[in-house]
Amino acid sequence: MAKILDRFLLFIYSLSIGIISVFAILRLSDLVPGLGEYLDAATLQITLLVIAAVLFLLSVRFFYISIRRDRSQIPSIDQRTEYGDIQISVETIENLCLKAAARIRGAKDLKARIRVTEAGLEIMIRAVVEGDVSIPSMTTDIQKQVHDYLQETTGIPVSNVAVYIANVAQSTTVKSRVE
Repeated sequence: MAKILDRFLLFIYSLSIGIISVFAILRLSDLVPGLGEYLDAATLQITLLVIAAVLFLLSVRFFYISIRRDRSQIPSIDQRTEYGDIQISVETIENLCLKAAARIRGAKDLKARIRVTEAGLEIMIRAVVEGDVSIPSMTTDIQKQVHDYLQETTGIPVSNVAVYIANVAQSTTVKSRVE
C-alpha cells in the first residue's frame, strides 16, 4: 500500500513541479501576468507558503525513499546448526537443482523454480527432451537426482520434485545425400 501511495505522491509532485515550471517560464517571458493582479498580497503569500511547504514535505519524503536501505532481503532458506546459523539463497538452490538435472542424459534447456513450505522444498523443473529418450524414465531420473543431490549438498529436506516437459527438441542432424 505504501508503494502505491508513494507512486501517487510522486505523480502529484511531478505534475506540480511541471506546472510551476511552465508558469515560471511563461511569467518570466511576460506572456502571463503576475498573480498579484488577481489576488491580494496576504492571500498570495499564504497560497505560495502552503504550496512551498507541501512541495518541501514531498521532497523530504522522496529523498528519504531514495537513501533508505531496502528492508526486503534476498529470499533465503535459514537453518540452525550446533555451530550457528546458515542462510542459503533460493538462487543457490535453483542453481544446484539445474546442476543435478543437467547430469541426466536427454534433458536440455532446464529451468528451476523453488517454493519453500513447512514440509520442505518444492522444486519444479522445466525441461526440453532430446529426441529418442523415454520420458517416464528420464523424469524419474531427474526427480531422484535432484532430490538426492539437493538433500546431500544442502541438508534441506526436499518434499517434492515436479518435472514439466515443455517440448521435444528436434534432431538437427542432416543426412547427406549421395547420388
